[in-house]
Amino acid sequence: MLERVSLGETVTDDAFSNRFTHAPYSLHLGPYGVGIAVLMVPEANRAEVEKQAKRQELAEAVARIALEMAHEVKNPLASLRGASQWLAESSKDDDVKEISTHMLAEVDRIKVRIDSFLQLGPRADIAMEPVNIHALLDDVCRVPSGEQAEVHLHRVYDPSIPDLMVHEARLRQAIENLWSNALEAGSTHIEWQTRVAPMVALPAHQGQVVELRITSDGSPIPDSLKEHLFHPFVTGKERGSGLGLAIVQRVMQEHGGRVKLSSGHGRTSFVLHMPLKTSEQLSEDGEKR
Repeated sequence: MLERVSLGETVTDDAFSNRFTHAPYSLHLGPYGVGIAVLMVPEANRAEVEKQAKRQELAEAVARIALEMAHEVKNPLASLRGASQWLAESSKDDDVKEISTHMLAEVDRIKVRIDSFLQLGPRADIAMEPVNIHALLDDVCRVPSGEQAEVHLHRVYDPSIPDLMVHEARLRQAIENLWSNALEAGSTHIEWQTRVAPMVALPAHQGQVVELRITSDGSPIPDSLKEHLFHPFVTGKERGSGLGLAIVQRVMQEHGGRVKLSSGHGRTSFVLHMPLKTSEQLSEDGEKR
């Protein structure tokens, strides 16, 4: 392999394993300046990277569809709503009023679904601002008053995490979706955990990574859904839209992060990884560019 690299080739081989743990690795060698670059990738990590890349591809395709839908559907729908509203308000015929009111309600229902789908679309304005992640979690995750006795919320926060540079409205939406899912799954114990994850690496980010993890003991996610859980319109709920987790994934991608599912032993966790960037770091990055 070294001889081939010395001739200018890039070589890859997956017939390697750790001598102590016997965990499989793929080995990548290639010319680098006057030397050779060697990269060893654990197979489990490679599978995770490939999975994230495929999900990113699908998310981008859905984003393009959502953008087209905005142009093709929203304007005609607005015209239909205006006509229905005019009929409902101006007609003196009770039957016409009833029919047009029903049409108005149906148009509004469709608009809500379309607006939800458009949350998967590309964002022109993703301006970041400093946000205290723990204050945001506490603000969003309030147990409904009627469920105080049934739902126990635990917080395991890392107080050393500084204010993060995030898009607050979008991140709030992602947290709300995960929180709602945990409640709707009938959870009695829900835990939010934050920490700095030193062993986690994110593409195009060289610094630290912050981890947000929500763990609950509600109804487990069926095995048949796990592989496609973050795809649009995939849901295990009878009346679910199947967009909640797809939106969470989109928000993470907007922040240069990712989301993954971890489940077992009667508990389900959704893990969010995001670059730990402060306002000072963003300023430094801007100066370097």
